[in-house]
Amino acid sequence: MQSQRQLRVGELVRHALSAILARGGTYDPDIDRQPITVPEVRMSPDLKIATVLVMPLGGENRDRIIKALARNAKPLRAALAREIRQLKYMPDLRFRLDTRFDDDDWMRSVLKDPIIAKDIAKGDDGTEGTDG
Repeated sequence: MQSQRQLRVGELVRHALSAILARGGTYDPDIDRQPITVPEVRMSPDLKIATVLVMPLGGENRDRIIKALARNAKPLRAALAREIRQLKYMPDLRFRLDTRFDDDDWMRSVLKDPIIAKDIAKGDDGTEGTDG
């Protein structure tokens, strides 16, 4: 569970980084050609590491985008330092793929499996349950 301070700083970093990526603030064609969504930034307790969850629009070229962002972590950090003046130290950026939507799709497909659907339809006591 993140503290209120971690959440506030994470949101500040997320907003600034989203703006930098949206306007093409890097000189890497892998990043500037692909729209990238930044749904969340998770801050370490000491606020020195920011884990940035990203997802390329449409989920295309995921691995290439993550590698390009990792390559450009220092220039992006410098751009963030120019945007955000409220922080004493600018956190190191670590980029990770946001897989929450993929996880949701996987869970839906598992729940639609006929064997699992039959088990869900049964109540806790083993009798047929009712939906409603």
